[in-house]
Amino acid sequence: MSEKKKSSLLGRLFGNRNKEIDILVEEQIQSPSKMMLDNFLHNRLGMTGLIGFFVILMIVTIVPIFMPINLGESDNTQTNVAPGLVMMKFPKELEGNVADISNGPTYGVGVDKDGKVYVWGHTKISKIIDIANIPMEIQRANIRMVAAGYDHVVAVDKDNNVYVWGNDRLGQDNIPSELVPSKIRGTKEIIQLEAGYQISGAVTADGEAYLWGNENMSDLSVHPEYQGHIKKLAITNSYYCLLLDDGSVVYGGYKSNAFSNVPATLKSDVVDIAASSDTMCGLKSDGTLVVWGNGTHGEDKPPVMSSKPVEIYGGRWHYSVLLENGDVLSWGNNSHKETEVPQSVNDAEIDTIYSSYFQNYAVTKDGRILTWGLKGYLLGTDNLGRDILTRLVHGGKTTMTVGFVAEVIALTIGVITGGLAGYFGGSVDLLIMRIAEVIGSLPFLPFALLLSAIIGSRIDVQLRMYLIMVVLGLLSWTGVCRLVRAQILAEREKEFVLAAQAMGVKEGAIIFRHILPNVMSILLVDATLAFATCMLTESSLSYLGFGISPPTPTWGNMLTGANNSIVIQQYWWQWVFVSIIFGVCTICINLVGDAIRDAVDPKSLGR
Repeated sequence: MSEKKKSSLLGRLFGNRNKEIDILVEEQIQSPSKMMLDNFLHNRLGMTGLIGFFVILMIVTIVPIFMPINLGESDNTQTNVAPGLVMMKFPKELEGNVADISNGPTYGVGVDKDGKVYVWGHTKISKIIDIANIPMEIQRANIRMVAAGYDHVVAVDKDNNVYVWGNDRLGQDNIPSELVPSKIRGTKEIIQLEAGYQISGAVTADGEAYLWGNENMSDLSVHPEYQGHIKKLAITNSYYCLLLDDGSVVYGGYKSNAFSNVPATLKSDVVDIAASSDTMCGLKSDGTLVVWGNGTHGEDKPPVMSSKPVEIYGGRWHYSVLLENGDVLSWGNNSHKETEVPQSVNDAEIDTIYSSYFQNYAVTKDGRILTWGLKGYLLGTDNLGRDILTRLVHGGKTTMTVGFVAEVIALTIGVITGGLAGYFGGSVDLLIMRIAEVIGSLPFLPFALLLSAIIGSRIDVQLRMYLIMVVLGLLSWTGVCRLVRAQILAEREKEFVLAAQAMGVKEGAIIFRHILPNVMSILLVDATLAFATCMLTESSLSYLGFGISPPTPTWGNMLTGANNSIVIQQYWWQWVFVSIIFGVCTICINLVGDAIRDAVDPKSLGR
């Protein structure tokens, strides 16, 4: 017996098969579908594309469940914020040595007990103005108190000199002469410092209050009758209220507004006041909280508390209170988790709280700083202050849904019409193909733009999305129709079709149960590639402004804002991330389609 036969026999007996035999056996026992699947699984690019697409699909379908979107969201204090989670990343030098902390909309300012000023977060107010550029005179001064406003910071040193830096074009640096040390007037000791939208205020030890800044939008006058009796000042965006030494709360200005009618319950026995952007809150000695103003974010609904509140602090749309038992409680708007007080805060002995905008800092008795609230935005914000990450995942869900449904419509129409045309031929084929040629000759983008212009804003966003799905499907079936027709023209002449006809099988069953499964692999390739095309088409329409319109996000209309040289140069994050994920998603789909095409092509097997 030859060596080759011995080797073959041993391989058959003990499993040590020869590679040539292994290939032959594999081809004999594997079905075409199994061979196609095996070939696809061994295509590295195809599997990479499949995994990439699956990951993106999971992100845009699962993440929106845990990251709801508010289509009416808009916040002028959070516009064009760069990516990064640094808004509460205070310097470690402040730990155990903090004297004061205040927050602007995207940045923080702190002072240590040695009088040194620290700035953190997104500090650029404009292309030119940066809060991080602390003037040298302030760096040299011994600062003891700071207050951060929307676009400026006010500071007071231990000699009661007042400093302002940041935006000063609207009078933010017009410090009242009464607060400027003078040999004649002497020096007024400042005991409280506050800052609002474009205004600032200070309370002195002799019970007087002074306000300065943008007088065009704020009432900065103080009734002389209140001067000398002021205990505390609370500033909203543009207005203020005063806590007097007799325990009453008053509006100190002259112009009537939402805060000028102070509730009667706050005419006496008030121990503390605070302000959010649109409301005021007074705390009475018995722990009662009274909120007035425009409480549209839940600030006007204090929760039931386990203990009596003793101090109150205001953020942009929320309040925090320090309770008698040492716990901290927050309520109001929670879009940035500013009311979710960590358990570590309530487990610690809190000395004081600094609360402003969307950030909260709790300083313990041993000097530790505990934080909760808005850390920043992982992918930044757009020109309306909306979180790009949230819109990215919801926009991906919309774009993929539109592309998928449109392709299902096109596939259904194309398969039915192509199957009928290819099998019956003759006049049926002639009629269907002429219709397909007419529809296929329509220029899609001009047609869609014309349709959108005719409809305009007559229908809501939801119906507009459905309309785009239907239009995409109705205008995209012609390619599928031709493909199916060509394949069925070839398949209908084969013996198994003749056998089915001889057995009396109905023609509908022959087309859709016997012939069509033989062309499904080619259809799968075409459908995969067409899915990516539908996504690109929808995004093109949205980018041109004729697709799904904002505030409903899609990847296309998110890129619309990038059609601006200023955005491209200065706010790169508004278009880079959506471009990357859209490009990666489209490439992954095309890789999967190419891999499927290679898997169903016998020549690609190399056998």
